[in-house]
Amino acid sequence: MDNIRTKNQQLKADEKKYIWYPFTQMREHEKEDTIVIEQGDGCILKDIDGNEYIDGISSLWTNVHGHRKKELDLAVKKQIDMIAHSTLLGLSNVPAITCAKKLINIAPKGLKRVFYSDSGSTAVEIALKIAFQYQQQSFKGDRNKTKFISMTNAYHGDTIGSVSVGGIDLFHSVYGPLLFDSIQVKSPYCYRCPFGKTIKDKTHPSCGFECIAHMEAVMKKHAHEVAALVIEPLVQGAAGLLVQPEGYLKKVRELCSRYNILMIADEVAVGFGKTGKMFACEHEEVSPDIMALAKGISGGYLPLAATLTTEEIYQGFLGRYEEFKTFFHGHTYTGNPLACAVAIANMEVFEQENIIENLAGKIKRLAKKLQPFLSLAHVGDLRQKGIMVGIEIVADKKTKEPFPPQKQTGRRIILQARKQGLIIRPLGDVIVLMPPLAVSINEIDRICEITYESIRAVTEYG
Repeated sequence: MDNIRTKNQQLKADEKKYIWYPFTQMREHEKEDTIVIEQGDGCILKDIDGNEYIDGISSLWTNVHGHRKKELDLAVKKQIDMIAHSTLLGLSNVPAITCAKKLINIAPKGLKRVFYSDSGSTAVEIALKIAFQYQQQSFKGDRNKTKFISMTNAYHGDTIGSVSVGGIDLFHSVYGPLLFDSIQVKSPYCYRCPFGKTIKDKTHPSCGFECIAHMEAVMKKHAHEVAALVIEPLVQGAAGLLVQPEGYLKKVRELCSRYNILMIADEVAVGFGKTGKMFACEHEEVSPDIMALAKGISGGYLPLAATLTTEEIYQGFLGRYEEFKTFFHGHTYTGNPLACAVAIANMEVFEQENIIENLAGKIKRLAKKLQPFLSLAHVGDLRQKGIMVGIEIVADKKTKEPFPPQKQTGRRIILQARKQGLIIRPLGDVIVLMPPLAVSINEIDRICEITYESIRAVTEYG
């Protein structure tokens, strides 16, 4: 026991000495006792001290079927006995082929080709480059179409191209000199409508869809120079789980078709069941021209991403060798056999266990357990789409005034939740809940109970 304690103390000392964490103010972090995860089972995480926690954010929105899912474990073990990695530059491998076929079989109709990478950022970066190059060289292309329409509050990753079409100043403004300009439209943040409208029923907007009128005006003015529009379908994740009103996505698709603008759907966060369907675009029967996938694609096991395109876009890159129409882009681990093997197993579990069909009861239970949150003095807005939840904390419900940043309200709430055995993360003062799809009804109840009490403890007694 003393040896284990000594080992754990050394691990924590080394953690403080060597690791720099993403999206973390390290000055604050250095004061905290870090939770060091050692094991996982289902929706439960276990640290080196033996403490257990519910994984309330699916290990950053990526775990699907729970940790140590037998079928996924076996897929990795079986593949590693064959080969761990082989390049996709000039060669192929069995899992990459099989995985691509399965992706196309479940993707929105019209998407026919798969380009692999290893993260959501790279999947979007590839989508931007494909759209740009396609417009430059396809038989229908227009060399003047060099710009992108992006949205306020958008987050598409952390590479330079994906940051250029982002819309969260907190994350992106410091890199301004490095970025290319995009044409930005206002996104539908209904709780804080940029047009000053109110919406009482999100399924039947009474606001006149001014956000769509605004989108059309921008497209009409700039269509001649726009290669593509980039959108997070249904939910803008990193902005605080902003749920678009019903019908918005379908209208955006119609406008893109009308003004001959490619539609890039960034389904990195929302794909693979989190909204209640396999892909968010399915809710409004939308088929984008390009789709970016990552996170849940491998069930949360290994880094893998894919950019799917239509056959027409793919054809725009075909030509004689000396024409140099090739898409000159690639990554060392593109189409990694291990990652593709576990992605295949992930999709098979979706089918064999009727994951999407069985989600309805969990989503309904989650909605019911969330209703009491609206009575809390400092919960301004409650947003849910499928298993994705954003709870916006405010200092004043009437004015929607936020808490001052120095109070670190969101951060204090999630630290309070950790004391009760729940791992969640805030987006500013928006508390995000996004457990694995494998979450049980009892675990949903416990997640909501801990989150409720943590919000109450910090904002009312804190």
